[in-house]
Amino acid sequence: MGLLTFSINATLDGCVDHEEGIADDETHAFFTRLMDESGAMLWGRVTYEMMEGYWPAVARGDAEAPPAMREWAVKLEAKPKYVASSTRKDFPWANSHPISGDLRTAVQKLKDATPNGVLLGSGKLATELDRLDLIDEYQLLVHPRIAGHGPTLYESGLPSTRRLELILVKPLRNGAVAMHYRRAR
Repeated sequence: MGLLTFSINATLDGCVDHEEGIADDETHAFFTRLMDESGAMLWGRVTYEMMEGYWPAVARGDAEAPPAMREWAVKLEAKPKYVASSTRKDFPWANSHPISGDLRTAVQKLKDATPNGVLLGSGKLATELDRLDLIDEYQLLVHPRIAGHGPTLYESGLPSTRRLELILVKPLRNGAVAMHYRRAR
């Protein structure tokens, strides 16, 4: 069984707005490495639609992008992408698949079928999956910024505190800090 790893950019005040982080070669290399190490991506519909609206054009060379972003886009194009959505059923982006039915059962089945693990990149979906006790690891990239607005990490709350054990902390040259935690069970 593969692990479900939640990974996201966050500011010091917990904002997970994708426009608030530092988007440079170093941060893209960080997420490219995470994607390379995982067997599949998992998103909610909103994140999928945001990603689908930009990254395929970068992968095709139709949008200007630095080399690290293009490398990410090409690898993302090839990576299996799973989407949890109750409202959308059609996912035309290459290698995209819906997960349907009971969320707990569907995600556990995906974990079981993906020995290299699943990389989760949606904040709202992470809250739901954490409530279902399905997230095994957290790899957060915390940016040296205070956004002063939302959306924020776990803004709708969890039923109880999650105890985590630190695996690795790595500062990046741009001031962001990569933090890897495993769920303490």
